[in-house]
Amino acid sequence: MRSGFPGFPVEGIEFFRALTRHNNRDWFQPRKQIFEEKLKQPMCELVGAVNRAMLDFAHNYVTDPEKAIYRIYRDTRFSKDKTPYKDHLAANFRWRGAGRHERAGYYFAISPKEVAIGGGLYMPDKDVLLALRQHIAENHARMRKILSAPKLRKLLGELQGEQLTRGPKGFPTEHPAADLLRFKQFILYVQLGPEMATTPALYREIVERFRVMTPFIEFLNEQ
Repeated sequence: MRSGFPGFPVEGIEFFRALTRHNNRDWFQPRKQIFEEKLKQPMCELVGAVNRAMLDFAHNYVTDPEKAIYRIYRDTRFSKDKTPYKDHLAANFRWRGAGRHERAGYYFAISPKEVAIGGGLYMPDKDVLLALRQHIAENHARMRKILSAPKLRKLLGELQGEQLTRGPKGFPTEHPAADLLRFKQFILYVQLGPEMATTPALYREIVERFRVMTPFIEFLNEQ
């Protein structure tokens, strides 16, 4: 599984380390070209490589790099934290044409602290969540089989996400899928060491986990 992507330049990760100490416009603007060359451009190349791999197992999620990559600028309007820049770079691969909270998708991020890889449905709208719970209630055995696959558990662990303290309204408390129906988010997520970001192995680690979680993503998107 080769892509030709060599990993992010060490200078890019060092840029993020410095940004955590100098998270302000006066520091960032004179160094914006470093961000563009050592982080943004390599990220576009990596997303392109991942896209090419996904043609084999998740072609409906192939995404234009410019749309997949999140902006470095934080939305501070409703946050007490007014620092203007994120300390990581991330990409999201959504179902083609889907809105932000309508369908499950894939995600990865790099930072000086970690390499994060995951996927699922993070903040589903109310109607989407209800439809998904109905889908799980009717197909819980198949969902459990997907989540219990040995390779998935090895590479991504267990289902994660916020949960209700009790079952949702409209579903019997004794339902055999009661534990699954309490979830408000449906996520598979793993954190790897930050040293991975500067190596060619980064591409392989992302694609391998994306491939393994595809049955889970597809199940969530059946509703």
